[in-house]
Parts: sequence; C-alpha cells; structure tokens
Amino acid sequence: MQKLVQGIHQFQQQIFSTHRELFERLDQQEQTPETLFVTCSDSRISPNLITQTQPGELFILRNVGNLIPPYQSMGGMAAGIEFAVAALKVKDIIICGHSNCGAMRALLDPSELSELPATRAWLAHCRATERIMWESYGHLSGSDLLHATVEENVLVQVENLRSHPSVAKAVANGMLHLHAWVYKIETGEVYAFDPERGQYASITGTAGLPLLDAEHRGTDLTI
Repeated sequence: MQKLVQGIHQFQQQIFSTHRELFERLDQQEQTPETLFVTCSDSRISPNLITQTQPGELFILRNVGNLIPPYQSMGGMAAGIEFAVAALKVKDIIICGHSNCGAMRALLDPSELSELPATRAWLAHCRATERIMWESYGHLSGSDLLHATVEENVLVQVENLRSHPSVAKAVANGMLHLHAWVYKIETGEVYAFDPERGQYASITGTAGLPLLDAEHRGTDLTI
C-alpha cells in the first residue's frame, strides 16, 4: 500500500499539476469517449499505456478472460456495453485478449479451478471457445494451443457481443464498428483479426484497421 500512496503523491505533484486544465475540463463536461475497450483484468495489461490515450478517451470494461456474456445474462458487463453504445454513442468496440492468459490456461486445464468455484462458473461464458479448441485444434499443444485459445476466445466474445440489442442496432446502422485484438505482452505488439484473410495481423503492419462489422469466423488463426 505504501507504494500506492507514494504514487498518489507523485501524481498530484508531478502529473496533475502539469495537466490541471485537462482534469478541470474533464470534471466540467460529460465524458465523450469514442471507444469501448474490453480487456482482461490481468494486472499486466494497461489499455491507456498500450494505446497512448488520455483520461476521457477510452471507456474501459475489464473482467477475467475479457468475456462478454450473451445478452440474456444481465449484469455489469451488459450494463457497461449498453451505456457505452446507447448513452455515450461510442464509435468502436475493441475486445482485446492477451498472451499467456491465465483464464484461457484454466479453460484448457480445469484442474486449476478446483478451489475457484466462482471463476469456474464465470468461465462458462467461454465454453464455445473450449469446444472450438478441442474440435479444431487437436494438433496443437503447450504454448501454441494456449495462444490459439486466446485468439479464438476474442472472436467468440465478439459473437456474444452481437447478441446485445444496442450493439446489433448500432452496427446495422453503420454507427458502430467492432474489432478483435490480441496484445503480446512480451513484444508489445498488438494484432487485429482481419476477416478477409481469416487471421490476425500486426496493427503496425497494416494500412488500416480491419473491421468485424459483418459476421465472420476465422479459419487460420496464426500470429
């Protein structure tokens, strides 16, 4: 805790003082983020650091495994998505998985969840990912299987996202675009799924960001 307290002092003395006008403006006006960023609770992931965005630019939702329960499952995620799309009118939704994800590792090896019943219940929202992996990726093992699981899970969650009425309406009207990303912690690279190529590609190596506005399933997920 002492490290956090020291960080607060540093923020107030060195960061806030030099950005006072920004924070005063944020306090005086309604938030107007253009992007909803859905990612894992993993402490190694920092959305604002990765994207180099300022306070007020991202509306962020986080949970174990960056999961999006189907619309029938009401809760905090459904409320956050609805608020971002219907009230804040975000233009883009990014679902961002990451390398070496503990939630996906537990999905592949349920023995890790023997003493985590709440986590086991939560991961039921990615059973479709589990099924895809065992049906289509039996030739992989170890880190290759884990990474493919991370990639597939992001796409499964995009499909779950489409079940939310506010999202479906905004996408149909051309007001909202969907993106599937995977962040590689060890290299700092971010990959986006390209539906035309059926695989993920480095964002820094593409001319423009591929969109997932039309329903599409990947066929060759490799990085």
